[in-house]
Amino acid sequence: MFRSLWQYRHFVLSSIRNELVSRFARSKLGGLWMIINPLSQVLIYALIFSNVLAAKLPGIDNKYAYAAYLMSGLLAWTLFSEIISGCLNVFIDRGDLLKKMSFPRITLPVIVIGSCLLNNMLLFSATLGVFLVLGQQFNLVMLWLFPLTFIVVMLATGIGLVLVIINVFLRDIGQAFSIVLQIWFWLTPIIYPVSIIPESYRDLLRLNPMYAITTAYQQVLVYGHAPIMGDIVIVSVIALAFILLSLFLFRRASSEMVDML
Repeated sequence: MFRSLWQYRHFVLSSIRNELVSRFARSKLGGLWMIINPLSQVLIYALIFSNVLAAKLPGIDNKYAYAAYLMSGLLAWTLFSEIISGCLNVFIDRGDLLKKMSFPRITLPVIVIGSCLLNNMLLFSATLGVFLVLGQQFNLVMLWLFPLTFIVVMLATGIGLVLVIINVFLRDIGQAFSIVLQIWFWLTPIIYPVSIIPESYRDLLRLNPMYAITTAYQQVLVYGHAPIMGDIVIVSVIALAFILLSLFLFRRASSEMVDML
């Protein structure tokens, strides 16, 4: 499987490029929209939550700290949700292509992941730009974002591949998991700080792997602290388990998926 991915690497890269080109076809600003859209999003959050709502974080004497907290969590969640959402229907949407051409099927979700990573890099650049304007301090702890991003991609890819395989045989999965993602988002402390949750319920948050991830992003970008290693190791093990499960299911179901499509 990995050897076939390497052999078709040019197909993957060209597909990612073509997707970006087609997205901004006949647009005068072109690729600038990839910066403008996420930048406008983070600016809106900075304005509404910091100025209008006057939300602040305990322990930080900066009226824009809550905006930084919110954008840090969204940076992790956006990558996670986009990969899963993109993978959910990737085989169904390209069913005709799978029937007419012979190529490694694993390349399709890899193309989705590549596009989502590129979008997230641009969102990260826009977020850093806003952080600089807001006076947020940066340090070497930010290097933690590289392994954290890798863990998010692993977790989202593992879950996304499991779901896309099941979705081929049971189409309700794609519809149902969109609702699950919305519930999952609100069960993760992104919009609200974890301090508002009663202590008796906080242990339940550890059942949510994205809690550890978003908290790690917030610790790195907002507080300038390294993430808690124990939580990161646990999420890494969960992500690896999903990856192995998804690859096992993919190898078992790959030959039958085309018939179902």
